[in-house]
This record gives sequence, C-alpha cells and structure tokens, in this order.
Amino acid sequence: MTDPLFILAVGVIIVVGGIIGLKLHPFLALLLGAFVVALMTPASVIEAFAISKGTAPAAAAALAKKSVGERIATEFGNTCGKIGILIAMAAIIGKCMLESGAAERIIRSMLRLTGIEKAPIAFLISSFFIGIPVFFDTVIFLMMPLAKAMTLRIGKNYLLLVLCIMAGAAMANSLVPPAPGPLFLIGEMKIPIGLMMIAGTIVGLFTITSGYFFALWANKKWPIPLRDSLDAKLEDIKAIAAKEDASLPPLGVSLLPILIPLVFICVDTAFSAMDSVSDSMKPIASVFHFLGEKNLAVITGGIAALLILVSQKKGGKEGLTPFVQAALMSGGGIILITAAGGAFGGMLQQSGISGRIAELTKGYQMALIPMAFFIAAVVRTAQGSATVALITASGILSGMATNAQLAFHPVYLGLAIGCGSKLIPWMNDAGFWIVCKLSNLTEKEALKTISPLLVVMGLTGLIVIMIAAQLFPLV
Repeated sequence: MTDPLFILAVGVIIVVGGIIGLKLHPFLALLLGAFVVALMTPASVIEAFAISKGTAPAAAAALAKKSVGERIATEFGNTCGKIGILIAMAAIIGKCMLESGAAERIIRSMLRLTGIEKAPIAFLISSFFIGIPVFFDTVIFLMMPLAKAMTLRIGKNYLLLVLCIMAGAAMANSLVPPAPGPLFLIGEMKIPIGLMMIAGTIVGLFTITSGYFFALWANKKWPIPLRDSLDAKLEDIKAIAAKEDASLPPLGVSLLPILIPLVFICVDTAFSAMDSVSDSMKPIASVFHFLGEKNLAVITGGIAALLILVSQKKGGKEGLTPFVQAALMSGGGIILITAAGGAFGGMLQQSGISGRIAELTKGYQMALIPMAFFIAAVVRTAQGSATVALITASGILSGMATNAQLAFHPVYLGLAIGCGSKLIPWMNDAGFWIVCKLSNLTEKEALKTISPLLVVMGLTGLIVIMIAAQLFPLV
C-alpha cells in the first residue's frame, strides 16, 4: 500500500478518472489526487525524500511532521511563486497585443515574409530558438496570442500553429543550455557546454521536423477551431483583423512586448555564462541581471503592451481597467489549475517515486543510450517535471558517463536523457495545463494531440542519437 508505484497508480486513476470520467473541474481533481497521494505517503518516506534533495535532517523531519494540507499548500504556493506573475502578466500582454492590433501587425508582416503556407514553419522555428534562452512557459505566453491572430487571418490551422509552438519550445527546453535542466545535466555528466549547445540544436532540429509532420497529420485528423475566451473574444479579433494597415501600430513598436523580455533575458544569460566580466562592463551586467530576472522581464513587456494599447485607444472612454480585468480573469483560472498540478506533482515526488524508479533501473542490462532515455521517460511520466526527470536520470547515469570506457562521447547520453524527459506529458505536468488553458483546448484534445506530439519527437531524437553515436562517436 505504501509502494510509490501503487501510490502513483492511485493518483493517476483519481486525476484522469475525475477529469475525463466524472467531469470534475481539473482544479478539484488535481487537488483531490494530491490529497490522496499525500495521505498514502508515510512520514519516513517524506523525510528520506527531503534528505536526498540536500535538506538538513532537522528540516526534513519537520517536513515529514507537517499535515497533509500544509504539504499540499506548500507545493501549491511554490508553483504559484514560479508561474503566478508570469501567467498574470502574460495574460495582460496577450490581451493588449490583440486589442491594440500589435499581434495583427506582426501576423501581417510574417505573412508577407513567409506566405500563408509557411507560417506554421515560421512559428516552429521561432519558438525553438526563442526557447533556448527563455523558459518554456514564457515562450508559450508570448506566442499564443500570435497563433490566435494568425488563425483568424488565414482562417484555418489553429491546432497546427499551437502544436508548432509547443514542439519548438519543448525541445529547446530539454536539449539546449542555458535552460536549467540541460545546465544541471552537463555539470553532473561533465559535458562541455558548447558541445551540448551544438549537439542539442542539431538533434532538436531533427525532432521538431518530425513534430511538424505529426502536427500536420493531427491538424487534418482533428481540426480544432479557435474558440471564444474571456481574454480574446473572436468578434474583437475579427474587428481588428478588418482594420487598415494605417490604423495598426508600426511593426517595431508591435514587437516590443515580446522583444523587451527576450532581450533582457538573453543578455543576462550571456553575461551569466561568461567566466569573468570586465570592470567597465560590470555596471551594464548588473543592470541586465536585475532586468533579466524572468518575472521582472515579463513585467516590463507587460508595461510596453499597456503603453501600446493606450496609444491605440487614445480618445476612448473605457480606459484600461476592462482589458486588464478580462485578462486577469482568464489568467487567474490558469494559475489555479497550474498550481494544483504542481501540488499533485510535488506530492508524487515526496512519495519517493523517483528513487523507486532508480532502484528498478539500476541493474537493468541494456544499451546505455536507450536506458538513459527510458529512465528519463519513466520519471517524467511518473511525476510530471521534465527538469526533475533530467536531474534524476543524470544522477543515476553520471558515474557511467564519467568512469566507464564508453564507445561514444557522454554528450549522447545527455541528449538521450533530454529526449526521454519529453515523454509523456499529462495532467501532473504544470506545462500541460499552461498550454491546454492558454490555447483553449479541452483535456481530451490536449491528451490526444500534445502528449503524442512529444512522444513522436522524443522517439525521433532517440533514433537520431543512436545513429549519430555509431557514425560520429566523438572519442
């Protein structure tokens, strides 16, 4: 009854059965799942989990003594702290960009450059390269309003655009430093950062190509319309789409809500990656370190979006309050569901599921590359976090990577872990809920499109890595 695998199975049945079978609201189903998982986990297991994460013994004992409600609330709050401001400000940015016509201006400019047929490819490649320095959820927040505006402009392919954004951002997040998961991985496995960046980009381009073909197929099989939402009503977007070019903000101004956070985060990342910064550059580096923190960077993007909306609505009597209120009503629901998903995932981690999986795979005799992929995939599916999957799998395999006489460079193990960490996103994953709710897909639609998309890309990456390890062992 206390085996983590049994606890995991019970949690999965409650959450999936509650949402799909009983039609419970996801927030309630996730909290119920978190409560049952937390209730079934012994205090000794919780204490051992905390110690394994580097927590002091006294603090670990204190965590184990906390009530079920306290532990759930703590994980709920931790997730809110990570994504609350981001989601709220991203909702404001999206609403302002749609209402001001900034999103429409960007879409018109993109269509002139790529044409209608190649627009999804532009979304795919853009989300991948933006996703290298920027967190996954930030890419989704910045690009989803553009997908909605693009769909109304071309009249089709909404699911294709959503999946292209998801594909690019997800693969960059697990394969290419300086994303946090790959950064930890290369440190643990002693892989040079430059090699991981180049190899991760190459493998990533292969995987998003397969993701694009899956997205084309899924879009034809399950065409999903753009739906009304509180922050983006279709009639409002249609009215903006009918505007003349002269009444829209200039392209450079329209890009500011996206470019400002992107530039701040990228420059801060570049300075952080340097071994040393000259005295003359330290003041500039400190400014960008301050502005490049993801919450503050997105807030500055939100301020830019609000200023653009003010300039476009000058003379209007309604003011900014109705627009911000509509955006926050939509964003608030997303924050609650995502935080509940984080609480459920946190309770699963405290059950010791990662350690249990490590035990099962420790003596498993198979080729190292598929084993690395398999371990990361099982951990990701079990507890929902790609970053935790990367950390767990790299911890298990780091000894083999640094000590064994491998016939190939350890970078291939790192890449296999990155691809395995994509499988399989479902309702214990905060990112799943962010994409699901921002795109207005139902849970069923997300499970049959987003989840298989990442499975296809992860397996493609595994095949590419195994072939490359044979042809270019780099040793």
